[in-house]
Amino acid sequence: MRTTLRTLTIASACTTLALVAPASALAAEPGDITFSFAVDGTSVTNTITNSSGTVIGCGTSLAPAPNGVLPPVLEVIGNGQSLYTNGDTQPGSTVQTITDVPAGSYVALASCTSVDGDTTTAWISDYPGLDEFLNGLPWTSYKVEQSSTVVTVEPSTPAPDLGSILDSGSAAN
Repeated sequence: MRTTLRTLTIASACTTLALVAPASALAAEPGDITFSFAVDGTSVTNTITNSSGTVIGCGTSLAPAPNGVLPPVLEVIGNGQSLYTNGDTQPGSTVQTITDVPAGSYVALASCTSVDGDTTTAWISDYPGLDEFLNGLPWTSYKVEQSSTVVTVEPSTPAPDLGSILDSGSAAN
């Protein structure tokens, strides 16, 4: 029962992307998609390289990774994420950005899907324990070799109060 529920949970999450992915004449290959995550201030970016030759639907999400430790896969895919972005990804490179990310450590995950008639192909960030869920899906699924990355957004430091600096007499006149 638990395995069925878990399979339905990941299928539901992936189906959302599959529904927005355009139909195409895609001959999918495992290496068609790559992900590269980075932090820029309070934003996390994912550069998606799409070598499939067609537009696909992709999503990037963040899940808490307390102290930089990867949580169990069910916690990551089962709860739904509030920090995410998604959209169409053209052939070539596309950057997806999640903005206003609170300070902390997160596991960065991405998935892309393509629908060609009755065939769905998915590329999903590799993650420990993911095989159990992918094996139950009626799709061709590829784990992207770039394993899920833990990213850390540092707390922002407040800008100095210019009024207090000027009042202290330390500013040159």
